[in-house]
Amino acid sequence: MKPFVLITCFLLSLTTFTQAQERIIEQPPFTAWSSTSIEIDKVALSDTATVLHIKAFYRPKNWIRIASGSFLKGSDGELYPLRHGIGITPDQKFWMPESGQAEFKLVFPPLPKDITSIDFSEGDTEGAFKIWGIQLDGKLPKLKLPAEATERTKKLTTLPTPKIEKGKALLEGQILDFEPGMSSNFTIYLRGAVNLEQKVDIKVNDNGQFSSEIPVITTTPATLYAGIEAIDFLLAPGEKTNLVINQREICRRQSKLHKDKKSNEANVYYGGYLAGLSGEIAKQNFKTNIDDDYPQFIKDLKDRNAEEVKAYILNKHKEKLRQIDALKATKACKEMLCCAVDASAVSLLTFVPGIMQRVHITNYKLKDEQVNEYIKNNPVSLPDDFLNVLRDFPSLNTPQAMYVPLYMRLTGSPMFRTAFSKALGTDKGIYFELSTVANVLNGINDFTPVTEEQLAKISALSTPVYLETVKEKNDELLAKIEKNKKKTGFTINEAGEVSNEDLFASIISKYHGHTLLVDFWATWCGPCRMANKAMIPMKEELKDRDIVYIYLTGETSPKGTWENMIPDIHGEHFRVTADQWNYLMNSFQIRGVPTYLLVDREGNITYKTTGFPGVDKMKSELLKVLNK
Repeated sequence: MKPFVLITCFLLSLTTFTQAQERIIEQPPFTAWSSTSIEIDKVALSDTATVLHIKAFYRPKNWIRIASGSFLKGSDGELYPLRHGIGITPDQKFWMPESGQAEFKLVFPPLPKDITSIDFSEGDTEGAFKIWGIQLDGKLPKLKLPAEATERTKKLTTLPTPKIEKGKALLEGQILDFEPGMSSNFTIYLRGAVNLEQKVDIKVNDNGQFSSEIPVITTTPATLYAGIEAIDFLLAPGEKTNLVINQREICRRQSKLHKDKKSNEANVYYGGYLAGLSGEIAKQNFKTNIDDDYPQFIKDLKDRNAEEVKAYILNKHKEKLRQIDALKATKACKEMLCCAVDASAVSLLTFVPGIMQRVHITNYKLKDEQVNEYIKNNPVSLPDDFLNVLRDFPSLNTPQAMYVPLYMRLTGSPMFRTAFSKALGTDKGIYFELSTVANVLNGINDFTPVTEEQLAKISALSTPVYLETVKEKNDELLAKIEKNKKKTGFTINEAGEVSNEDLFASIISKYHGHTLLVDFWATWCGPCRMANKAMIPMKEELKDRDIVYIYLTGETSPKGTWENMIPDIHGEHFRVTADQWNYLMNSFQIRGVPTYLLVDREGNITYKTTGFPGVDKMKSELLKVLNK
């Protein structure tokens, strides 16, 4: 036999032997993840290595990074550390191509033959990639549902009229497939017509169960964010709501690789208060927002005038109502969906001038300086009868509208209240009562005590619960304000008589030689306030380091609200004029709040970000400046 024939046979035998030793699991199912940015396309198991074939999905021209400390945790409890990457270098930025998709491999040690599942993790740092329950036999274990998730729920024929009464709603639930290392905290946002609290933080026990009593005064829509998934449900005083959250199904639907695979499971199983209605709404998954496809919405409205924008919204509204009528759903479900579509339509109609500006700015891709010039030179004025069309939406002045989350935006809007009253020819009805209470409670939440005039208006309403509730919340605020007077750790500063050009330099000059974290914020900015709260432990940890925290806000933050809010925000505070604020916004090209600047000891800006980057990132950037 010729030598080359022998070599060929040897190579073929070697290839066959190698293939026999390697086992491939294509697109293995998994139970949970921390991010949709990376997915496992396949797992290659052999006697020499375990290789994860990764598909990445992320914003084009942005980067992701895989930590060198990444590991697999086997079903045996052992850890298998990352050896190296193929097509990616651990700890280095991996830039995404124009397509927003990329592939690479992560190589780990070989696994014992009896391992049935693995977890992938970068560790416990904020934002770390984690994927739990990766099944090496290609199928998930049978889902074990608690008894509450299997009980039959009653379907409604009509929406019950919500009661107005003071009480607490009991929320209980469980996250299925919960594992150590998963986020043990999540936030519930209350989205009712009237809310006693805007959000509630929930602690998840080690077994995945959670429970909380939440004060409410009527039927209250709420949204729970489990990871990146929003789960809607209803609360009511004296009622129990039960949620069984099915992580594996939530993640499957989010996955680009698994979303088209057949499944009969639900994202969430409802129990308790109006469980049948909540389950039916979730199953229908009907998009009630007129602008649910926002990019297309903006594109469709290009170069249209106000009347054309209104006609477009009304046509989309009619189309949505026809779609709802064709659904195979209960009357109660359809009634709730119709109210939601009504709320979406009138919300857009009320803000047509802002929509038209946004449409022009987006379609013509205006730069920051062009945006300000365009808005200044192109005001949108509407005829006096433009919003008379609101008379065609009487459902929003009925108790049934209280089931709709978007109703909160309407009850809290003085502008909509004025237009709605004019269109209807009255300021009587459930909407106007709820609007009166909601705006007073919103003021209390913004640290504005109730006036005698406001109390008189609420006293005249149809139910005493409103007055009792407002007085109680106002007393809590007044007690907090008195307590704040005794607090220290914050300083109110004056910017002084200085030109706009010298303003920022003048502000930071007082703190020359220190590391500065400058926070552009506003009292009305929810993310600003949440970030300030989140950074309290970090500030305490770094209290002995040479850092000065400077907080800048403008006149859109009411003076009284600002003064009552800052005692809980330790640092140096400045409230500048509207002209000064606008100059700073343009000077630093700030598009929104919160925006943060880090300034080193020599006065150089070393870091800028709009939006809170997270405590870990902020701490990391601060330490870089401190250690220069």
